[in-house]
Amino acid sequence: MKKWEKQTMKIAALGAMALTLAGCATAKSSSSQGNNPGKTIKIGVNMELSGSAAGYGEQQKQGIQLAVKKINKSGGIKVGGTKKKIQLVIRDNKTSNTTAASVAAQLVNNDKVVAVVGPATTSAGTAAIPNMTKAAVPSVSPSATDPDYTLQKSGKVQKYIFRACYQNNFQGATAATFVTKNLKAKRVAILTDNSSDYGTGLTKAFKKQYRGMVVSSQTFQEGDKDFNAILTALKHKKIDAIYAPGYYSEIGLIVKQARQAGIKAPIVGSDGMADAKLAQIAGKSNATNVYYTTPFSTKASATNKVASKFMSAYKAKYGSTAPTFSALAYDSVYMIKAAIEKEGSANSVKIADGLAKLKNFKGVTGTTTIDKQHNPEKTISIEQLTNGVVSKVYNVK
Repeated sequence: MKKWEKQTMKIAALGAMALTLAGCATAKSSSSQGNNPGKTIKIGVNMELSGSAAGYGEQQKQGIQLAVKKINKSGGIKVGGTKKKIQLVIRDNKTSNTTAASVAAQLVNNDKVVAVVGPATTSAGTAAIPNMTKAAVPSVSPSATDPDYTLQKSGKVQKYIFRACYQNNFQGATAATFVTKNLKAKRVAILTDNSSDYGTGLTKAFKKQYRGMVVSSQTFQEGDKDFNAILTALKHKKIDAIYAPGYYSEIGLIVKQARQAGIKAPIVGSDGMADAKLAQIAGKSNATNVYYTTPFSTKASATNKVASKFMSAYKAKYGSTAPTFSALAYDSVYMIKAAIEKEGSANSVKIADGLAKLKNFKGVTGTTTIDKQHNPEKTISIEQLTNGVVSKVYNVK
């Protein structure tokens, strides 16, 4: 009997030990999800550095590098009781969805980054999502604006996908309200870049919010140069304003040709116009009575200490005024830093948790809180151009 009791106790003890070890193994497995930092914190950059969106990608790369330089100069990111410096891994997705997906895989699987900044465009960012999700590594896009970017097809949030910019529907609705209340425009013509979700999404949101009459709705394609036929038709219609969401390359030509055709109505657009190249393309005198929504205004940011320091550092480094996309990318890096410090961990899963909890983050582009759908809640600005220079800023909440 005693022999049997001893055997039974031995088996029970071994069972308890097995359960304990299983528990440890489970805990270890849970804590080892995603990627972990080494001596440095590797942050990847999946960016459009060549191809049609290279202009935006280069601006964002400059903002990213400026942020990393400043953080490393101060000793790095505080992780628990120590500080680790950031190691950037920059890869060009060539403004290609296929390449963006491949770059995402390289960054998370080969380079073992714990977070990624980019891509710049919604389409490239969307292509990268499966590989980011599979590796449990978060990404922050400075400029992917499609409303569904951070959502799964079911409507649930993408756990590892975040952005530092506004959604198209917010921008479009804000522009519609501004056109109605500030410009008192009762009759509007719309010119849409229908070659991407960016232009069509903004137009859809504008139309939904606008309470006046849309007297004409025309489309154009990325790369178009001659808009005279469309503008000549508009000249014979009574319009109080033109809403033209798109990028500076085409909108600059629309502004130029509209003014040359004698159309003096206000031209209102989106953050794709927030670049000094718009006035260069349109001609300074033509770039008058032009407005666009933007998350970053150099004029409005003069009273923001964080923004003022950023603008001075950018000017010293690159010799020009900081563009919107550089500011958004700069904030994207600091959002990741804030998430790491909040969680006390640079494990990629923990970083995603920290980003989802981000509240009242003081950035260059304003005070930001991440909502349940991983979108930033912050003030939006509308800049007014007169002779190619920002002459007035409207802040809209």
